[in-house]
Amino acid sequence: MTNAVRNNPELKRYELDVEGHVAAAYYRLDGGVITFVHTEVPNELSGRGIGSALARGALDDARAQGLKVVAQCPFIGAYIAKHGEYGDLLL
Repeated sequence: MTNAVRNNPELKRYELDVEGHVAAAYYRLDGGVITFVHTEVPNELSGRGIGSALARGALDDARAQGLKVVAQCPFIGAYIAKHGEYGDLLL
């Protein structure tokens, strides 16, 4: 997968384009806190690590911006629990 995760602030989501489909992690931003509320991966991309790549890219961007994270989305929460290197981002 060579596509990069990008932030789409107009739609309040991080996006990853793969084979004509878009996986997205939706968020709310309030000051220095980003709350991930929902992650969607098209069925056509299921089971290929697309959601994990999306989560990693979104969390890396949150870190680069100095944001704290609230993982309201179960997928993002599970990703952080499995990848302890992102635990310091949690509010």
